[in-house]
Amino acid sequence: MTDMSARLSIGFSWIGHALMHIVSALFLTVVLALEKDWHLPYDELIRLWTLGSLLIGLGAPLAGWLGDRWSECRMMAVFFLVTGAGTVACGLTDGPAGMLWALAALGLGSSIYHPVGMSWMVKNAVNRGKALGYLGIFGTVGIASAAVVAGGLTQWLGWRSAFIIPGAICLGMGVALALLIALGVVEDRKGDVKPQPKASRGDVIRAFFVLSVTMVCAGLMFNGMQVVLPKLFDARLGHLMGDSTLGVGGLVTAVYLFAALPQLIGGHLADKFPLKRIYTLCLLIQIPMMAAVAVLADLPLVAAAALVVVASQVQIPAENLLLARYTPEKHRGLAYGAKFILSFGAGPLAVQLVAYVYERTGEFVMLYITLSVLAAVAFLAALLLPADRDGGKSVEPVPAPAAAE
Repeated sequence: MTDMSARLSIGFSWIGHALMHIVSALFLTVVLALEKDWHLPYDELIRLWTLGSLLIGLGAPLAGWLGDRWSECRMMAVFFLVTGAGTVACGLTDGPAGMLWALAALGLGSSIYHPVGMSWMVKNAVNRGKALGYLGIFGTVGIASAAVVAGGLTQWLGWRSAFIIPGAICLGMGVALALLIALGVVEDRKGDVKPQPKASRGDVIRAFFVLSVTMVCAGLMFNGMQVVLPKLFDARLGHLMGDSTLGVGGLVTAVYLFAALPQLIGGHLADKFPLKRIYTLCLLIQIPMMAAVAVLADLPLVAAAALVVVASQVQIPAENLLLARYTPEKHRGLAYGAKFILSFGAGPLAVQLVAYVYERTGEFVMLYITLSVLAAVAFLAALLLPADRDGGKSVEPVPAPAAAE
């Protein structure tokens, strides 16, 4: 296996992370335009994303299993092609029923990325924390860009272009990767570039139960925050933005971009310090910040939301390395799939929670109080993780010709 294959694998994984988060969040801003175009209420329209967000979680274990058993690089090509096709289909729909099924296809394609793309990258990276930090930056940029891409394209070219243009880019990436695989330039790696210290059976079982709790809570927190932030800013800050979809989208983008550099720092910290310490601290920070978002408005609201996003993104490299540490290499894709059925599987619950709270109260105070409680539950559970046996550091890498960061 060549060094070029390893570097391209990491590069496609990084870009795929950005695209996955862009296309899977487009609807959350486009829905503001559909309220006016289709003359339907927000709570009814946002529920159209329930099936798609459910499939992002439900499809993950099967995608991870296929990546382990068949081919990670080929599954990534499938990810780009299916997700791109679903996104384009969203832009071609004429009503709620068509949008529901197009979003479902988009969600099913998106389910492939995390279990396959992360396992693919971890196998090809020497400095895993650093590589996961960069992966996180691409994901954060994708999350941040989704609102401004959707808002900008909707305002300038119409809401259909907000789906069709990103979908076409995703399709192009899929075709490019498929050609590189067919030419033998990109290949699957059979084992890790950098070996892992083996965990005891007791620690594996303990970590499994603890991470199951923390990842469900984190999934509800992440999805709830992402779903509601455009509408929350529109309600509490719209007067500062001139009631502009682009302005609201731009503000959401600014919040998520603010978390990009700290996530890279989180990746470096995960290579050097105990993972448990980093993970628990990030969860602790989110408890008061979620409560603050519940009651603040104007610029203080933006600051509190930014701190929530920073903490949630910094914890991700530590969480993914914890999962890799307590999972056998040959089952890592399946393990990441299980993670994302827990975290992204919480997406439909978050969508329904947002719709329920807004339908009953017309605001989001109770939603963020609930998310603050979930952060407290996750923090207390994380305290029960096994202690880092190696001080948070991985064993030295075995020299390999395909080593890449």
